Amino acid sequence: MRAFLDSLYRLSGVLAAVGMVATLVLVASGILARPLGIYLPGTDDYAGYAMAACGFLALAYTFKHGEHIRVSLLLERVGPRMRAALEWFSLAAGTAVAAMLAFYAVRMVLQSHEFEEISQGVDATPLWIPQLSMAIGSVVLLAGITALAIAL
Repeated sequence: MRAFLDSLYRLSGVLAAVGMVATLVLVASGILARPLGIYLPGTDDYAGYAMAACGFLALAYTFKHGEHIRVSLLLERVGPRMRAALEWFSLAAGTAVAAMLAFYAVRMVLQSHEFEEISQGVDATPLWIPQLSMAIGSVVLLAGITALAIAL
């Protein structure tokens, strides 16, 4: 199971990197096209979608590698029993927050699909498509936090 989760985190990180490159390409193409008098419809919207995908898909990967902001000043000053209790509490709180985020992100995707919501931009993208990266990233983060909490 650990190997599967590690592969899932790595895939999520790779997809986040793809989102970052896509953001760069879309913004750069929009900037370079303007002086040439070329209008590229939707590049701003798609760059925003890619940026959001990058942020959410990177959540589990950064959590796995311990790169999230963490206040360790208190943890370093308490004994091992209190440290374990504080670690457990923080994981429990993180699991609760990640569960709520995942639940509402998935629900938002389902509702956007059900009500056939589309973006306000010129591209008229069905909103459930870009929202899917938020839901996937949230669910993968929930899996990562839960796996770590169970391991303690």
